[in-house]
Amino acid sequence: MTRSPVISVELLLDAETEAAVRAEWAALASAGLSSLAAHTSASNRPHITLLVRTELAALDAIAARPTFDVRLGAPLLFGAGDRRVLARSVVPSEELLALHHAVHDAAGPGADAPHTAPRSWTPHVTLARRVRIRDLEHALEVVGGDLHGTARALRRWDAATRTVTSLGQFL
Repeated sequence: MTRSPVISVELLLDAETEAAVRAEWAALASAGLSSLAAHTSASNRPHITLLVRTELAALDAIAARPTFDVRLGAPLLFGAGDRRVLARSVVPSEELLALHHAVHDAAGPGADAPHTAPRSWTPHVTLARRVRIRDLEHALEVVGGDLHGTARALRRWDAATRTVTSLGQFL
């Protein structure tokens, strides 16, 4: 089955929180585990995905927003089978939920990926893809406690063209 390229809207974090997540990526890689540290593209950075679709119009109306606190919490797993996605949960705050709602309102009706659709969204920051079940205990030992940061900007990622477009910095 061939997947259509997707477009996503992503929330970026402050530099210190981004560095802390990158340190976890590096620690997983140093432990010989799957990690996003292996993905060295300039577009690869810690983020919270707010929306994913195969088609998406412009979203200028959501860019001007105040910064707000974000808390990355306990690890969680996605998927089935012998390998899983390892991520940090993101504690849903009133501001985060309002932003998620605003992004979907600005995007209008569309075919949302189920994991980003309103009432089905699980906010998270991905640490690793394809972690073997047998390695999970070791991977969880590498991931630290809660991280407290700030939401700083939005971007649009287009997988078909492999381009990132800034949707604006928060105030």
